[in-house]
Amino acid sequence: MAGTDSEAILRELLARHGRTYAEDIDVDVPADTAEGMFGLLLFALLASAPIRTSTAVDAFRALREQGWTSAAALGEASWAERVRVLNRSGYARYDESTSRTLADACGYLLDTYDGDIRRLRDAADHTPDRERELLQQIKGIGPVGADIFLREAQAAWDELVPYVDERARAAAGDLGLPTDPRDLAELVEREDVPRLVAALVRTRLEHDADDVRQAAARGG
Repeated sequence: MAGTDSEAILRELLARHGRTYAEDIDVDVPADTAEGMFGLLLFALLASAPIRTSTAVDAFRALREQGWTSAAALGEASWAERVRVLNRSGYARYDESTSRTLADACGYLLDTYDGDIRRLRDAADHTPDRERELLQQIKGIGPVGADIFLREAQAAWDELVPYVDERARAAAGDLGLPTDPRDLAELVEREDVPRLVAALVRTRLEHDADDVRQAAARGG
């Protein structure tokens, strides 16, 4: 690590923002189960819309409370049922279009991967670039959604480590931390890389890099 200042910034960053989005939605990504990885994909799709992340979290939880924890279950729900749940959870601006997108995405998952997104990993031969490419063939998952999924999936998929997208690298630069993914990942243990990357994304979204630096300079 570059020195004491970087160490203090890293400590403050992780203390303030060091949790993954999978933790927010209570999905055990390291367990790498079909249900858990489907949940992560669903969150990535919801969070891809130009909305607050907290709204995507609420929408995800609302869908899960209906028992729609697999592509089959979510796909079998009616368009109107999905719209109603999304609307109630605060996803009102995009409820109707997202309901259609969810149906298309679930249909594609069932047809292509028998509903198990982990089979996409196998189809990509565990190659990150190919995984990112295949993810974007799913309706509703573009570059942003693919980054969200892969940032979090690296907790289970070793070939992704370190997955540090442009948003996280920009935040690292703002904080004076290394912007090279491998140099950045060396600052923490392997199991903490997803937390570090998520923390960088959070500080970028909340525009609080200056606050993090100032708190680090004060000693917390």
